[in-house]
Amino acid sequence: MRTDTLAEALPAREHLPVGGVGRPPVLDVVIPVFNEEKDLDPCVRRLHAHLAATFPYAFRITVADNASTDRTPEIAARLASTVPEVRSVRLEEKGRGRALRTVWSGSDAPVLAYMDVDLSTDLNALLPLVAPLISGHSDLAIGSRLARSSRVVRGPKRELISRAYNLILRGSLAARFSDAQCGFKAIRREVAERLLPMVEDTGWFFDTEMLVLAERAGLRIHEVPVDWVDDPDSTVHIVRTATEDLKGVWRVGRALATGSLPLERLARPFGDDPRDRELAGVPGGLTRQLVGFCVVGALSTLFYLALYSAFRLGLGPQLANAAALLVSALANTAANRRLTFGVRGRDRALRHQAQGLVVFGIGLALTSGSLAALGTAAGEPAHSAELAVLITANLAATVLRFLLFRLWVFPERTASSSSSKDDR
Repeated sequence: MRTDTLAEALPAREHLPVGGVGRPPVLDVVIPVFNEEKDLDPCVRRLHAHLAATFPYAFRITVADNASTDRTPEIAARLASTVPEVRSVRLEEKGRGRALRTVWSGSDAPVLAYMDVDLSTDLNALLPLVAPLISGHSDLAIGSRLARSSRVVRGPKRELISRAYNLILRGSLAARFSDAQCGFKAIRREVAERLLPMVEDTGWFFDTEMLVLAERAGLRIHEVPVDWVDDPDSTVHIVRTATEDLKGVWRVGRALATGSLPLERLARPFGDDPRDRELAGVPGGLTRQLVGFCVVGALSTLFYLALYSAFRLGLGPQLANAAALLVSALANTAANRRLTFGVRGRDRALRHQAQGLVVFGIGLALTSGSLAALGTAAGEPAHSAELAVLITANLAATVLRFLLFRLWVFPERTASSSSSKDDR
């Protein structure tokens, strides 16, 4: 996947100025089309009339024709020449994602949106969709047909497929947004400049991939309940689209698991209140790291017990214990590296594992030394005394392991979090 994004973090969101004479439009609404000679003209005219009557900012409508073979290019050119604020862009390759990437990347509008040509979504939701982006509250906005207050008219087949797809996204990619497929979305331009180079898909999975990456990066996604009426003449091939979407889910999940995407470049400051940048000496992400460390520790313990049971079938207790402890220590370091301290990619992975083994050795020495000291002092201590010493020593070893991970093994991540927090 492409990772050629800018190195600096995103600036704080600001309220966008009102567009006026001589200024670029605030909103650019893209309508991606392929062989839509029937619906294109009434769609664009209806959308233009709605924006002219209700939208308080300067706007533009861009028809993105991606390789149509009917009269769509001719109709788009005529609309651009006769309807104010309308332009047309012709692409020689198909793909909704390709069309959106091309137009959004070249647009000068600070808010970029798109909607399907059939206008299945009620246009009264357009201003609520883009208002949080204009005000600086959110980074992306999506229309949701699955919100409780949405009103939707469509057949049971599409309803089932849509809900099943969103369940797959929640289960496999931990997505929290409710509707990935609704053709009614918007994004701030500075976010698009950083995010689009990371999005690989050029077809129908494009906006799902964009949303998943944005959410994983911590960007704010605003959802708007919409009224939506299914287009019975839709030309979308459901089975082929679903297959490509599942392939995209696998590809994005693998990229997120391996940490190959520089999502930290999409980080936002905490807020635009100057007081948020003046808090000094507050450790960044400490609570989240503690929770992550505890969760990883609990899972590592279960993993160790399973490994010990498996190794014990062919080895003695000491060898089985040593092998299980070694493998679980490697897994624990890898999990804490990625999940607790947010270190992505393969850079210094071997070094982190070596340091993790040292930390593990220190903890093992602490617990073993405590038992040895107890044996020296008490001769043959009671089992309850051994358990008490082990529990105390393990608690101390756990605290020590967390501090060493945070301050020695993964100091870069901690330092950057603290410095960014100090800037706030």
